[in-house]
Order: sequence, then C-alpha cells, then structure tokens
Amino acid sequence: MPAYATYPSLQDRAVLISGGATGIGATLVETFAAQGARVGFIDLAEAAGHALAQRLSGARHAPRFVAADLTDIDALRAAIATLRAQIGPIEALLNNAANDRRHAIEDTTPASWDAGIAVNLKHQFFAAQAVLPDMKAAGAGSIVHFGSMSWYVKQGGMPAYTASKAAVQGLTRGMARDLGPWGIRVNTLVPGWVMTDKQLKERIDERARQDIERGQCINKPLMPEHVAQLVLFLAADDSLMCTGQDFIVDAGWV
Repeated sequence: MPAYATYPSLQDRAVLISGGATGIGATLVETFAAQGARVGFIDLAEAAGHALAQRLSGARHAPRFVAADLTDIDALRAAIATLRAQIGPIEALLNNAANDRRHAIEDTTPASWDAGIAVNLKHQFFAAQAVLPDMKAAGAGSIVHFGSMSWYVKQGGMPAYTASKAAVQGLTRGMARDLGPWGIRVNTLVPGWVMTDKQLKERIDERARQDIERGQCINKPLMPEHVAQLVLFLAADDSLMCTGQDFIVDAGWV
C-alpha cells in the first residue's frame, strides 16, 4: 500500500469543497478530514451528503454538509455563508463539482448549453468570489479549480463540457494574477479518466478500457485517491509559491 504524506498546515484549516457528496468530491472530503481539516461541502445529492458526513463524524472535525444547487448562485452563496459560520473563514476552496453528461452538437440547445456552463464553470467563479473576503483578510489562501484532460485529447460528444473545462484554465490564470497581491494562489487540477462509481457504472466498457490502455502511460486504474493526494499538496502550505499552474493527474495520457 502507498504511504501518503501528512500535512501539518492542513490541521484545523477550513476547507470548502463543491460537489463533495460522491465521486472524487467524496474522496476529497474523506482525505481532508483525515488530515484534521475543518471540512465543509456542498452538493445537490442530499442523501449521499448526509450519509458521508455521518460516516466521518468521528474525525477530528466532523465534516459539515449543506445541500444546495450550485448552479443557483444565490443558493450557493447562502450555503457558503452557512458553512463559514460552522467551520470558520475559508482558507482553501476546492471547486470540484461538474457534470460530464454526454450530448451531441445537434442536440445542444441554448438552455442545455447554459446549464452545462453553469455547473462546470460558472459556479467555480462565484464560489471563489464568495470566499475572497476570508482569504484577503488572512493574507493567504488556496483556490483549486477542477479542469479536465478531455479537451486536451480532443474528446468529442460533450461540447459544453469540454468548452467549459478548457475555460477553467483561463479563469485560473487570470485570477492568479488578480489575487497574487493578497498571497492567494489559484491553480487548476486536471484529472484524467478517474474510476469513480459513476464512471464504472455508466462509461467503462471494453472499448473504454482499450482507450485507457492506449492513452495512459501507466496502465493502472486512476482512482479518486490519486487526485486527492495532489489536491492536499495544493491546499497545504507546501505549495505556497505555486500559482497560475495546471497540475495534471492522468497517468501520462496528455
């Protein structure tokens, strides 16, 4: 079994995670709670969110969960305010929530396009905006926007998703410049094809396995824990001079 690092600076640190009830997000909640962080997470999946919070209630700081639709910016802001009151001023923001629902170019409507942008890009900006007062007051902070390797490798079949995930990196680079004077670092975490329960149930068939074997340099399953370990580094003081960068975890596909 791998021997992973412990980050002293993460103990008692207030960490906010979007989309934390399932998949990569749930692993982030569990991993940061294990580091002793004060974790708050937001998700539309209410039952899964409450179940995860209950399962981890014995951690140094029991994770706090608020159910909210991240595409409703008023609801997002209210959820962040609620979690701030519970875990304290936000010191690290992990913008993980996304939806890679497949959709053909011919079937994409203005409404479905806007919905894709809302969950995959828009919420990341407004969540960051909402925590800025906390980070500016502290003179430090870490914002991690989640991108995707899908557009790097020219994956088709989901134009709103790939367009929004490409835009995440532009958002990161501009925000890194704007927020650097306050010691706030902004980076993009770019995961490859991560074997979450959803992907295994809905996407992974023999053709997908062949694509992964051809694409990855390391032909082993890319798991949520592999992503989480790099996110720990980006949220910890160990990455104090890392900003405006793309950190790729994809077993060498890109």
